[in-house]
Amino acid sequence: LRLILSCLFMKRKYYRNWPLFLAVALGSVSVLPAMGREPQSGLVTNSLTLEGAIRLALESNPQLRAAKSQIDSAAGRAYQSKLWSNPELELSAEDWPTGGGGFTDAKKLVGVSQTVPFPGKKKFDGRIGALGVRVNEAEYGVRRLELVREVKTAFFEMLAAGRLVEVARELVAVSESSATAARKRVQAGAAADQEQLRAEIPLEEARTELAGFERKQEISRQKLAMLLGRPDLQAAPVSGALAETANLSLLQDGPSQWLARHPSVLAARASKERAEAESRRARLEPYPDVKLGAAGGQEAGGAGSIIQFMLTVPMPIIDRSKGRKQEAQANVSVAEAELAAVEQRLLRDWRMANQRLRTAVGQVANYRERILPRANEALRLLQRGFEEGKFGFIDLLDTQRTAAQVRLAYQQKLLELNIAEADIEALMGHVPSQAMPAETIPHQTKE
Repeated sequence: LRLILSCLFMKRKYYRNWPLFLAVALGSVSVLPAMGREPQSGLVTNSLTLEGAIRLALESNPQLRAAKSQIDSAAGRAYQSKLWSNPELELSAEDWPTGGGGFTDAKKLVGVSQTVPFPGKKKFDGRIGALGVRVNEAEYGVRRLELVREVKTAFFEMLAAGRLVEVARELVAVSESSATAARKRVQAGAAADQEQLRAEIPLEEARTELAGFERKQEISRQKLAMLLGRPDLQAAPVSGALAETANLSLLQDGPSQWLARHPSVLAARASKERAEAESRRARLEPYPDVKLGAAGGQEAGGAGSIIQFMLTVPMPIIDRSKGRKQEAQANVSVAEAELAAVEQRLLRDWRMANQRLRTAVGQVANYRERILPRANEALRLLQRGFEEGKFGFIDLLDTQRTAAQVRLAYQQKLLELNIAEADIEALMGHVPSQAMPAETIPHQTKE
């Protein structure tokens, strides 16, 4: 390519077909991606697909595993809260003589005592524990949805970064060829020095942009590997392409179809019910728990066998749990306000995500149907005009640069489209039901 362009600019009349060679050099840059988001399912030939990445994250993400373990922890607390306290074994020796008698002269008793909760307390304790399990289950669902959305976003960012790096590398190659050709034109005396400088500036800009895109690609790799909980897959390649169209049918189901079953709402509602149960439980707190006991033994000196019964009733004179009841009632108000705040936040997020998706769809369509074709056509016409001597070399460089910038911007708009759709799916609670078997996990590959 460098040889073709250098000969072209030195002796234009001998290379009338040079636009064909330049078009070939730019062809792979200007071709629009036509693949769907996931042409295959799973991990194929050590490539990670979107579905496979989601499956790995759901299996290996440490934060999600921790959230799942919290459910087991809450279930243990719920089980324990329903149990009565253990009975107490009591051994006593009373009326021990101090004037010379021994243990045999004392009254000896062996008994058992048991605290009996006031009726209804343990029922509410069990109810509170069960609601705690529901809260943790809903919070696990929230974390699961957020993880899927984050994995989708990181996967799309990685796809976009890879495509941007490809375009930037091709732009660097074209810019290097143009700079070489300009330098030879200047050396041959066919152009002024400023033409070479004008050609080298886009080359340096292209190299700078390439370095930036490569850095973003590496950041995307690290982010995706962290979400997957698999640092060994940081170098694993991804397969797929950014979708160029969105499923607008998702927007037909308004919040009334999914808001009530969203995990965030379920968690807030369970927290409210738990606060209400704790409030009712606090009302029973002043009523005392009775302690019953029975013991048997011998009278002092072994005069005979005795049986002793005990009843202990706390007297709620000083502590009537007024502060606990006030706290529990305030917690109910807090839970009600948090439930309303969660619903309002989800409705706000829905409106914003809805607008972002519709805007992204319009922008992508505008680039695909109007801006990209016009940029390519402008480049084609200028190439023809340059061959005919109507335009200068600098005009050609500027047009090439503009066309490349349009293609880079198009990839950014595709990324915005895919992320906006992922946000909508997360709000609606969509999680892929199919997943890959664990044995298809790719091993780490070297690039």
